[in-house]
Amino acid sequence: MDAQTRLELEAAAFRRLKKHLMEDRTDVQNIDMMNLTGFCRNCLSRWYQEAANEKGLEMSKHEGRMAFYGMSMDDWKANHQTDASPAQKQTFEKAFKENVTDT
Repeated sequence: MDAQTRLELEAAAFRRLKKHLMEDRTDVQNIDMMNLTGFCRNCLSRWYQEAANEKGLEMSKHEGRMAFYGMSMDDWKANHQTDASPAQKQTFEKAFKENVTDT
């Protein structure tokens, strides 16, 4: 497989993952993703931002989230995010006590 085809396939897989998380599985909370996989939508938006910055494109954290979520974090939270349960918070704190991120 040539490099361009690989790049196109990886981009297609990313777009499908993004669509799945943003349209099909809005019920899955970021904290649950972090607790199970070690990454969440915020991580994906940050990786997108970091990739843009590495290519010389200025992109803020907010712009990265807007690009991934397709809306502001306030809108996402209002429409899809629920309060984390004590058990979810405990699992998160155990797993990520040194690297706590904002989910």
